[in-house]
Amino acid sequence: MTLFLKIFLAHLIVDFLLQPDRWVRHKEMHKAKSKYLYIHVALHFVVTMLLLWDFSYWGLALIITVSHYFIDLLKLYATPLFKHANIPFFIDQLLHILVLYCCAFYGGLWEHTGTFFRHLDWGMASGIVFLSFPAAIIMGKLLERMSAQIALDHDSLPNAGKYIGIIERLFVFLFILLGKWEAIGLLITAKSVFRFNDLKESNNRKLTEYILIGTLLSFGMAMLTGLLYVYV
Repeated sequence: MTLFLKIFLAHLIVDFLLQPDRWVRHKEMHKAKSKYLYIHVALHFVVTMLLLWDFSYWGLALIITVSHYFIDLLKLYATPLFKHANIPFFIDQLLHILVLYCCAFYGGLWEHTGTFFRHLDWGMASGIVFLSFPAAIIMGKLLERMSAQIALDHDSLPNAGKYIGIIERLFVFLFILLGKWEAIGLLITAKSVFRFNDLKESNNRKLTEYILIGTLLSFGMAMLTGLLYVYV
């Protein structure tokens, strides 16, 4: 695990701390001809070796470096094919982490992966997944008739309410697992403060009731899931 953490830290340092925006733009414009692409992958080798501080790992660092080059190159040419540029970014990061995982545990990859899944808390994983998009879809169905009666007179970010609900439910679930019920009260208070100006300016009773029902339903769903996990 220490080996994985070291090479993962090297990845974070080089990919996020030692890569200026102008390098990224230059790579996106010139792709394989960009000098910064090669500087970037060379930095991966150097920083990985510095953190490992053991020359016997030079082969592993070289594999990470070469794989990083081809994955980055694939992302540069594939990004224009996607409607949303963040999709290839996350795929790129996932592939990098997968390579790091395979390099760190290459001696017992299947055994380590099997151990990981055997010790995985499936109840917690199910709760987290349920409180994300499945719960958002369920809430959308439950509030569908009400939302059709709400006339919005202001602009809002696309799907902002859905993502706010997902984040708040995950926070509630975490607080219940930690036994910090008072933190749930603070979360409700914070959300109420941010919503107060919108509700005051709109002076729309239907909108107020809709937001209140949605908030209570979201928090109630998260608390019920947390209690089921803790006691069942």
